[in-house]
Amino acid sequence: MTSAPFWKRKTLAEMDTREWESLCDGCGKCCLVKLEDERTGKVHYTDVACRLLDTDSCRCRDYAHRARRIAGCVKLSAKDVTAFHWLPSTCAYRLVAEGKDLSWWHPLISGDPESVHRAGVSVKGRVLRESDVANVKKRIVRWPA
Repeated sequence: MTSAPFWKRKTLAEMDTREWESLCDGCGKCCLVKLEDERTGKVHYTDVACRLLDTDSCRCRDYAHRARRIAGCVKLSAKDVTAFHWLPSTCAYRLVAEGKDLSWWHPLISGDPESVHRAGVSVKGRVLRESDVANVKKRIVRWPA
């Protein structure tokens, strides 16, 4: 008899670093520029990628130093789980925090890190670089959430 996968057995706070990091599906949605409505608190996603996002792999080009290099870069932590509402509904961190299972295309389920791209869930081929955008406010999109 096999035990349930770690994300079903453990809370986010109980996960070790390897488990925590493996929850990231590589979609790149958290690396999109987001705008918050100061009146309502609602977060709006844009199709503008952080300058560190490799838009082919949908991974950060300097993950270890991202918070030092990018003002406002959010480092997810189990301590902040109540603030995960801004994450896309497909995000594994949000799903696990809400007691839900991972999607079929998540690399931990599929065994293939490219499945997130083939499923059309990632930002691959759908984003612009920050340097190519004059007015981010005009780039709000609905598809990431």
